[in-house]
Amino acid sequence: MKLTLEDKQRAFAELAAVKAGLAAKGWFPATSGNLSVRVGEFDPQAFTFAITASGKDKSVQTPEDFLLVNESGQPTDDTKLKPSAETLIHCEIYRLTGAGAIFHVHTVFNNLASELFWERGSIPVEGVELIKAFNIWDEDALIDIPILPNYADIPRIAELVEGVLTPRIPGIVLRKHGIYAWGANAFEAKRHLEAFEFLFEYVCRWHELKARG
Repeated sequence: MKLTLEDKQRAFAELAAVKAGLAAKGWFPATSGNLSVRVGEFDPQAFTFAITASGKDKSVQTPEDFLLVNESGQPTDDTKLKPSAETLIHCEIYRLTGAGAIFHVHTVFNNLASELFWERGSIPVEGVELIKAFNIWDEDALIDIPILPNYADIPRIAELVEGVLTPRIPGIVLRKHGIYAWGANAFEAKRHLEAFEFLFEYVCRWHELKARG
């Protein structure tokens, strides 16, 4: 399927709106984080997505905030822009899940939660109402959010993604780095991201309260 200019503009506009909302929450400190939305039909072997350009201040909107890349993370158009350094992780999540959007942010609480439960390998959350944001309706549901090591070599991280994916948990945390959350579309991915961030703050604050006795 050949993408049209309208497809590209629609994807960029969608990312711009999400970027503005998340930037207002302070979730992109020091140009960190990255956002992407898949464009066009999905084939695990060949797909295209729009992603944030590397090194941009995400609290500011410019005409050069996004670019299109293929399933290997390579730009599909002639451009001076570089995709996010973590584009390969997006590629792998799209390939394995068929998601429509992936959002990645760095926050204090997702960093703290990843360190608190690093040795366990996942962040446990039990019985909190916002678990329902993932369409998990079990009473007193227990979920485990996977944690991966934060290697400097991004391909090393990407190759570990498949081994920790859990179908009902649309997210992966990198240790002392941040969360990748995804969904069928941008609306769902944002809902999942906000739910994860609420749960991380809950877990950290509850851990602190228990430590005080």
